[in-house]
Amino acid sequence: MRASDKAYAALREDIIEWRLAPGTVLAEVEQSERLGVSRTPLREALGRLTAEGLTTAGGRGVVVTDISLEDIDELFELRETLEGRAAALAARRGDPATFQRLQHELLLAPELISGGEPGLHDYYQLVGRLDTAIDAAISNSYLAQAMRSLRVHLVRIRRLAADDARRLTAAAAEHAAIAEAIAAGNPKLAEAATIVHLHRSLSHVKATHASHPKEHHG
Repeated sequence: MRASDKAYAALREDIIEWRLAPGTVLAEVEQSERLGVSRTPLREALGRLTAEGLTTAGGRGVVVTDISLEDIDELFELRETLEGRAAALAARRGDPATFQRLQHELLLAPELISGGEPGLHDYYQLVGRLDTAIDAAISNSYLAQAMRSLRVHLVRIRRLAADDARRLTAAAAEHAAIAEAIAAGNPKLAEAATIVHLHRSLSHVKATHASHPKEHHG
């Protein structure tokens, strides 16, 4: 792995997992020493993070960006447009058997969610497989790339909302409904199921953010 790729991957994960809190200044000398890379590949990594919107370059140097309630609203507005359309296309173009299998696994997801940290990891991987299946089914590389760029910020928001077992169990049922509608080849139902899921997720995230605005910033 190239030094710039190594630095980028490490910094990206630290930001997404809230180990580097919003407002943290990423000083070149300090980060170079911490990551064991020279300053040139570090600058390249910081440039990539800034292009993704995870950091911003200003008078203080490169700073980890914040996520406000306004940002969350805007991200979910874009999600509704992109993911609703993607689900409808997947229902027209996808392999029904693939989504039937995913629906079956998602209906069993409450067992994973109740299984502690390993189970949660498996659950998030399952949701990731649904995303990947939709990306493959839509046969539109531009739409798939736009959704991948968006998901970077969504992982940060998910960490902010914490792992609430009741909400995750409800979300698993919503994901199962999306997979079911795609498997049935029903574009309108797939889009509607996606929008219902996003609306409920947004309500949960905003409620959590409002009650614990600084909890994950340490």
